Amino acid sequence: MSEVSLELQRQLKQHQGLSKAQILKRGLFIFIGAVLMAVGLEIFLVPNQVIDGGIVGISIILSHLLGWQLGLFIFLLNIPFFFIGYKQIGKTFAVSTLFGITILSIATALLHPVPAFTEDLLLATVFGGIILGIGVGIVIRYGGSLDGTEILAILANKKLPFSVGETIMFFNIFILGSAGFVFGWNRAMYSLIAYFVAFKTIDVVIQGLDESKSAWIISENYREIGDAIIARLGRGVTYLNGEGAYTGDDKKVIFCIITRLEEAKLKSIVEEHDTTAFLAVANISEVRGGRFKKKDIH
Repeated sequence: MSEVSLELQRQLKQHQGLSKAQILKRGLFIFIGAVLMAVGLEIFLVPNQVIDGGIVGISIILSHLLGWQLGLFIFLLNIPFFFIGYKQIGKTFAVSTLFGITILSIATALLHPVPAFTEDLLLATVFGGIILGIGVGIVIRYGGSLDGTEILAILANKKLPFSVGETIMFFNIFILGSAGFVFGWNRAMYSLIAYFVAFKTIDVVIQGLDESKSAWIISENYREIGDAIIARLGRGVTYLNGEGAYTGDDKKVIFCIITRLEEAKLKSIVEEHDTTAFLAVANISEVRGGRFKKKDIH
């Protein structure tokens, strides 16, 4: 499942109240994200007949066929999903989503008369996808959504034998395929590129550029490795008690959080102290609390 879906599901579980400062911060960033998405659509993608996936993609197709404002379709088509999932979503997420969709609809209407920034299809596709992805990523990161597809997929996941990611993928394949009949297959292929660029950009925004990783190390020389990580990486470590399922021997497991830039140095530290050590490294989307802040190293 993508980081987008995981983040949305995490947001669905948030029901606690927010302070006024948190509400203001959330509203500001959702506003910025929605405007950025509108810029990506109206200044880059839509004028060049390149579409996005989800409800926005359907809105672009309908707007082209019927000649109505894009923002009107985005608002009207998303509203049903807002009401369908309201009870499961929770008030905070629902209000954030409604606010973001409203701003997106208004911003697309205001930006519609603005001429396209470029008529080069490749440039429009790549930069439109990046700007759109940044906008959507910001909104998701601050507790909202700009497309009812994700909400529908999360709700459908409870009754259908498909994951959230698979449901969204099937839905978007259908939409991007439909673009081929409306705008031509050349534009449909560019739309697929824009969707991929936006999807990857959303993941980067949600995870952050300084992506964190979790590391699990099993070694007889755990103390030396742990001390070296603290001294040379400036990262805290935790020693966990483990037991080998096959041998029944007691094991010490080192757990620590590092950034992707520190992964190579961690591997070299482990190899220096124990060439036979077990090392597993995995991406993680968010780190909060504890003592993750990097210490000074000498």
